[in-house]
Amino acid sequence: MKASEPYQGLSAGRDVGLGPFRSGRTAPSPPMLLVEDDESHRFRIKQTLEHSGIKNPVHMVEDGKKAVDYLSGAGEFGDRESYPLPAIVFLDLKPRLVSGFDVLAWMRQRAELTATIVVVLTASEDPQELSRAYRLGADTLLVKAPTAEQIAEQLIEMAAVFNWYWLGVESAL
Repeated sequence: MKASEPYQGLSAGRDVGLGPFRSGRTAPSPPMLLVEDDESHRFRIKQTLEHSGIKNPVHMVEDGKKAVDYLSGAGEFGDRESYPLPAIVFLDLKPRLVSGFDVLAWMRQRAELTATIVVVLTASEDPQELSRAYRLGADTLLVKAPTAEQIAEQLIEMAAVFNWYWLGVESAL
């Protein structure tokens, strides 16, 4: 796919309009939001994404309640200049306080989040949980490897499959 071709989303057929090259804009790329309760996973995933040619900034929260607060612009995330809506959410299914399922269902009820790509991160291989995530609106799933380093490698491989287009990078490999 060339950068000038329209992109129709991952699985839901949505035009996600990512990256400054997509429309000729020079504005900064929209951020990614990582919702992950494991601190070592957060650190390694963010570090890997930032050092892999991805221009989108990575914002992180450690629980489902903070994810909803960030996405709704509530509390500490009220400044949309500092905390703009993300283009992509990497969502752990089982963070503390509010489940990833509940965050996903909440997101898909919000018009301002319909074009947001949601990559569900889970350690579970339970077909019922995976099916539920898709029914609630996940764009894709990643069954997490056992270590933070392996999870980061999985994200890089997944991004390469999509030719980095959905992260706003024409070519990073």
